[in-house]
Parts: sequence; C-alpha cells; structure tokens
Amino acid sequence: MRSRIPILLSALMLSLLLPGTGAAAAAGAAGADRTAADRAEDGRVLAYWTPARIANAKFRDFVRTDSGKMVPHAKPGGGGGGGGVVTGSSWANGGAIQQRSGRILFSSGGSDWICSGSVVNDSSTSNGYSIVLTAGHCVYDGADGWSYNFLYLPNFDAQPSYDCNTRADGCWRANLLTAHDDFVPAGFGSNETVRVDYGFARVGLRIAGAGTAELDAATGGYGLNTASVADSVTKWAFGYPAEGKYKGNDLIYCAGPTTADPYGAPTWGVACNMGGGSSGGPWIFGTTDPAVHTTGTLLTSVNSYGYSGVQYMFGPKFNAQTQTVFASATSGTASAGVSVVCAVGTSAPNC
Repeated sequence: MRSRIPILLSALMLSLLLPGTGAAAAAGAAGADRTAADRAEDGRVLAYWTPARIANAKFRDFVRTDSGKMVPHAKPGGGGGGGGVVTGSSWANGGAIQQRSGRILFSSGGSDWICSGSVVNDSSTSNGYSIVLTAGHCVYDGADGWSYNFLYLPNFDAQPSYDCNTRADGCWRANLLTAHDDFVPAGFGSNETVRVDYGFARVGLRIAGAGTAELDAATGGYGLNTASVADSVTKWAFGYPAEGKYKGNDLIYCAGPTTADPYGAPTWGVACNMGGGSSGGPWIFGTTDPAVHTTGTLLTSVNSYGYSGVQYMFGPKFNAQTQTVFASATSGTASAGVSVVCAVGTSAPNC
C-alpha cells in the first residue's frame, strides 16, 4: 500500500527582525480601557518576542503515515499551474483581503512558531474584542497543549514588520483560544482531527502604539460559509508561506476548483504549492472574482496540510459545528460535545 504523507504546514521564521518592546508600550491609545492585569500580560508578551526569538521561530513540519502516526520532516510538492488554475502567486490587489490576512506568532511546547490567519466578523466593533481564524494546529497541539504568547499582525504584506509600536495596524494579543472538541486532546493526525483543523483566537484591544482600539474596526472581518458546498467549486486560498521561493512577507494565493482528498480524508483540496508558514490562511468563497472580495465575502476553509510530491493544499470543510466553535470564541463559553475553550493568561496555559 502506498504510504500517505500529508505535510502539516505551520510557520517559518522571517528575516525581518525588529526591536523588542516592553511593558511601557503596552498601555497604547486604549490603555485606560484595559485592566492592570491586561496591561501586564500585554507587556510580558511584547517583551517576550525579541528579535532572537523571532529569528528562531520555525514551522511545524510533519509527515503523516497511513496509520495516522506523526513523524518529523517532509517537504511540500511544487510545480506550475494551467487552465486558469493558480498554484501560488503574489496577491497584487491589496484591499480587504490583504487587510484582513496576517501573520501569527505563538509559542507551544517551549518553542516558537509562526502561522497565518484572518479576521472574522463578530458583529460588533465596540465590544472590546475581535476574532481571528487560523488552523487548529496553530492553537492546540496533541503533545504540547494550547498555544501561548499568541500575537496577530494584520495586513502583514503592507507592513512586514514585527514592531508593534510602529505598525499602522498594530499587534493584537489573544486572551482566549477555541478549537473543536474532536481536535482536543488528540491534535492533528487522524481523519477525525484533520476534518476539524480550525481554531479561533479572541484578541483584545490593540496592545501597543496608537490607533483603532479594535482589530475588526480597523480591518473589517469575513463571514463564515457553513453551508454545504460541492467539490469542483473554485476557492481562493491565501497565506504567508515562508519556505522555498517564498519569503514570508508576501501574501500568496492559490485558486482553482476543489477536489477530494486522494486518500479518503474528509477534507477538500485546491491546487497549490504554498508551504510552511501558510497554515491557517483563509479560503475564500462567495464570488468568481477574487479582486472584488470585500463586504459579504465568506470563508469556507483554512490551509491545513499537503502531501509530499502532490501539488495541492487541503483543508477542513466548514459546517454548522464551525459556527458553534466560532460562537464559543465570542462568548468565551464552551459548547458540550462541539467546542473547547482555553483562557490564555499565563506563559503556559493549562486548560
């Protein structure tokens, strides 16, 4: 039997290193609206992300065997496209897609990582928080538990900088993470868990510099498409890959009709050669022209994994349970049998 070798795509360190910041920067424009505990945690996380730690951040790169066992090291497939299919190209249209797509810094298991993510509309720009969508394996790992030191940096293509004080769209610290109940505690590995490899981070107010107090007020947010969508419908996958020809500071996209996983996993794929660093990037559905993806655009999946030598990216199919996990991120309350919630308030949460 041919061995199944999906590659878990996570994050790769970038070459753009910026000065570290301390607790004094954490007050920001919205300092009066934050508790002393919030400001202390903001300062701790900002101080944590030194240039050295950013330089040493890496992507989680795993081979998945046909038995579901995870072992380290694999390389993504490559190649070109044709017939209107885009397998990896720089997004040149800016706009809402660029503003709402960003990079994620986080720690897990004593190591530092980078993923991609996007802003989801929580129906309010004045409730003191916003919601970021990413891959489940960017918020939780079966061996290492929940992620921490979690920062989201929107619009990274236009602002390829980790300096939270000078970035126009700032930095946003997660204070709560949610994942599907089937993803916790096993983590990525089986058909059951790749099916739900998505997670949501609830971020508070901007933690450094000046500007808008809420992330979604600055960037807007996507809706979620949780209705059934057939294969062979075109999707656009976005992310910040940072290996091979990709450097991690350019928003890359793939486009094409979806297809089923060739080895029977309950996921779908799109022709794509993005690799490490793109995990958690959004899949867009809702129009035939990606250049007009603005108000009303819906997300239908995230970048999750690929197969060695196969030029496709695969991701979970959003459904009603995805909406429930999202609702748990907004409310902070788990839904029995569907979602798990972790409050992130320490350097290594134990939820």
